[in-house]
Amino acid sequence: MKKSFALMALCLLFVLSATAQVKFTVDYKRVSPTELHIVFKGKADKGWHVYSAQVPADGPNPTAFVVDKISGAKLKGGLVEGAGKKTEYDDMFMMNVGYFEGNMTFTQKVEITEKNFAIEGYLDYQACGEGQCIVDKAECKQSGTDGPTATTPEKVAPAEPTAAVPTVSAPTTTEDGTMTAALDSVLAETSPEAPIATATTADSNLIKAWWSPSIGNLKALGGDEAAVADLAFWYIFILGFLGGLVALCTPCVWPIIPMTVSFFLKRTKDRKKAIRDAVLYGCSIVVIYVALGLIVTSIFGASALNDLSTNAIFNIFFFLMLLVFAASFFGGFEITLPSSWGNAVDSKADKTTGLLSIFLMAFTLSLVSFSCTGPVIGFLLVEASTSGGSILAPAVGMLGFALALALPFTLFALFPSWLKSAPKSGGWLNVVKVVLGFLELAFALKFLSVADLAYGWHLLDRETFLALWIVIFALLGFYLLGKIKFPHDDDNTKVSVPRFFMALCSLAFAVYMVPGLWGAPLKAVSAFAPPMKTQDFNLDPVKVEAHFTDYDAGMAYARQTGRPVIVDFTGHGCVNCRQMEMAVWYDPAVRDLLMKDYVLISLYVDDKTRLPEPIVVNVDGKEEKLRTIGDKWSYLQRMKFGANAQPFYVILNHDGQPLMPAYTFDTSVSKFIDFLKEGKSKLMAQ
Repeated sequence: MKKSFALMALCLLFVLSATAQVKFTVDYKRVSPTELHIVFKGKADKGWHVYSAQVPADGPNPTAFVVDKISGAKLKGGLVEGAGKKTEYDDMFMMNVGYFEGNMTFTQKVEITEKNFAIEGYLDYQACGEGQCIVDKAECKQSGTDGPTATTPEKVAPAEPTAAVPTVSAPTTTEDGTMTAALDSVLAETSPEAPIATATTADSNLIKAWWSPSIGNLKALGGDEAAVADLAFWYIFILGFLGGLVALCTPCVWPIIPMTVSFFLKRTKDRKKAIRDAVLYGCSIVVIYVALGLIVTSIFGASALNDLSTNAIFNIFFFLMLLVFAASFFGGFEITLPSSWGNAVDSKADKTTGLLSIFLMAFTLSLVSFSCTGPVIGFLLVEASTSGGSILAPAVGMLGFALALALPFTLFALFPSWLKSAPKSGGWLNVVKVVLGFLELAFALKFLSVADLAYGWHLLDRETFLALWIVIFALLGFYLLGKIKFPHDDDNTKVSVPRFFMALCSLAFAVYMVPGLWGAPLKAVSAFAPPMKTQDFNLDPVKVEAHFTDYDAGMAYARQTGRPVIVDFTGHGCVNCRQMEMAVWYDPAVRDLLMKDYVLISLYVDDKTRLPEPIVVNVDGKEEKLRTIGDKWSYLQRMKFGANAQPFYVILNHDGQPLMPAYTFDTSVSKFIDFLKEGKSKLMAQ
């Protein structure tokens, strides 16, 4: 049964609905000259609830009021809950948990102490329902000049001296044009370090040196961070080109090729003009799909595309979207655009002439073939948005896709005799669709895994992920052998030689992953599977884990022990980072250098753990608020090293200055060993 494009619209609405399950409004009530009430009024959709401000330890995130800035005022008590609280046993947390459904109220009392006062903060809450949970916030900001007149304070005895809080000077422009932002007391905050090492206390001057920009020094050593972006563009372009080749071999596109080429050749007796029209037709396809990539960028913006890589809501949306695409490829339904769209464009093309007519014909192809190309384009745009690291990534991906899609129309127009040797349409086209369905299903788990890692849910640890992949690729092998049938498959039970070898590869791949359930590295899937540290049952005693996950603590320990530092800027959702760790770090020589000769500091730029209080920094004259540990490490990478892509490895001395050019994604074990050995020797020479 065919479904209309409304199904796709419903999928896209998931993003909006997931963020709109709970809505809060904020009211400010001045109950007296010295007291202000900040009232958060919330409404949860049916089936959703918000947790109480008082929950037991190891339970869900409690609702809390968090202060960003406050002056001339102070909080008066904790967050006050309104009526309607319910308490029930929660199977997920195995404890009694309080929560609110429907309408709810949370009030924070503020005592005003000075004439001029201001407060800025937010209500931090967790909401759950319909098998999913979200963590969100409701912002508030209030100020006034009608507070009580300040009185002369009483004299008090001098306070006992306290330990100095490390600070960094206000923003200043250095010789290489970089900006040093004020971090103030935030640098003293650390995340838990690895149990194998402890840090010593560092004074403020040392921390200033560790955080001072080193972009100029890194460039002087020969570092070129632009290579990372170039690599990402090539990866996205090649991925798009391969996606275009796959889209060609689908029932919606392949049969159209000979029809379209024949039309251009018969349209005019002038062969040169026919070839020119076919080439323009191909160019029109490129323009259409590149424009689609630019539209995606303009809608979301560069910063939003970067956030997609670890944002839980978007990754879950992509997971569900790929499930829908897989079901479509399996034959459950067809995702089609409204037929009136294609008919209208086709009619317009018949009534026009010249270049516009050719362009409208290409646009008609895009609409008619959407049921097959849509899932491929959807996956490609998602991968480009989350892996490209650039505002142009979706457009680059669409360029590769369109070139591959347009290539046969142009080549067959130039060499018409090739059409006779081209494979005829048949059941093999549906086999391609079903195989794509299995692949979409496998990659859907990757996006669910990214959200799971970034937020620490532990729903899809490594062994669970591998078990699902083993089943998926085993079923793919059985399908290719004809043991499983889908609605649009032929009844022919014969298995061709190519299908047999594809089945052999798929089943062998499934068997290859089985040892991973007990801790085998599985380098072939390391880029997609969750990291080894998430595996509960591991028979392999060899581990390569960071000594520290906090920059300041690691630097202090390295200074104490005299060992060089290697800083690993990584991410839970970084595919290339996982591949480097499994393909390079687990080599015995590399492992010994990292674990014995270096202090390894891994900084996750997508860690969603909230800082005790937000950090306000100044970047290029604009204020930027760092709310999570990942924000802090991402800022460090950008401000100190001028890079924003992962993986990114840099070797530092005890003053925080680079000893070697930065090392990016390169799975050559020998190169990485040379990188480590040379960095160690340079520290010893200082």
